[in-house]
Amino acid sequence: MNRIDSAVGAVLGSAVGDALGAPFEFGLPGVFRERFPDGVGEMCGGGGWDPGEATDDTQMAVLVGESLLDRGGLDLPDVFDRFRRWAAAEPKDIGLQTEAVLGSGDPWDTAAALHFQVNGRAAGNGSLMRAATSAVHFAAAGREATMQAARRIAALTHGDAAAWEGTAILHELVRVALDGGDPLAAIPATLEHVAAAHRARWATALTPDWHPDHATEFNGAVWPCLASAVWALRTSPSFETALAAAVDLGGDTDTVAAVTGTLAGAVHGATAIPARWTQPLHVPLPGFSGRVLREADLRGLAVALVSVA
Repeated sequence: MNRIDSAVGAVLGSAVGDALGAPFEFGLPGVFRERFPDGVGEMCGGGGWDPGEATDDTQMAVLVGESLLDRGGLDLPDVFDRFRRWAAAEPKDIGLQTEAVLGSGDPWDTAAALHFQVNGRAAGNGSLMRAATSAVHFAAAGREATMQAARRIAALTHGDAAAWEGTAILHELVRVALDGGDPLAAIPATLEHVAAAHRARWATALTPDWHPDHATEFNGAVWPCLASAVWALRTSPSFETALAAAVDLGGDTDTVAAVTGTLAGAVHGATAIPARWTQPLHVPLPGFSGRVLREADLRGLAVALVSVA
């Protein structure tokens, strides 16, 4: 597998996971396998989503990726402006925390911090869900650069540094996969570069014997979300089975599956993603002239992001 296939796998895999999981959001564990006893399933739609329709997870990932390309690198005010324009167009789904930050009217560099000061809770998985495009783009810059970029993008909407560190870990695991390495084997070394105040909790979540039953929070929180994605990758032999395992956990299924798709896509490559999942895939982009991206658009975005890095 080459670097391009891995990069496309991460971006396309994240979108596929998002759309596959969306109809099962907030459902109970086991519902996916009840619907699809074969254990892999189809893009079925439901819960207000059409078959193959991606949610805010992929929409925000596209906005990040297109900003990186249009601005020739990381322009945080531009990313925030795109987020705000999108949020103002009333997308079907938007995280409560993200919506509060983007709708606050506060400047890009203080909005998330001010929200965290008032609410004291900002460790949702909303910065993980959109990280596939930035992870692909910054992978070539090396571990320190990709982890720091992840933190800066996460901090646009999430004031809790736990979310920054989780997003930095995901960036680094994608970098390892794009370089042809094993992201699971890279977890101990990656944890050494996590901020000291957050290292122990992330080490617990990412230990090899962690299971989703060990989670102490709903998987909409950053720790069990990433840990569940790593668990699905670790315990599944293929891209398809990893995503099925992620969705079958229930809860925040679109985001857990999107993060799983990012990792599994980077590891197994775009060629491992079945056509029955990619053909109906579509990504509406509220606030941007009615654009709808499809498989070819996401492939092109991923190739451009990894090529200009």
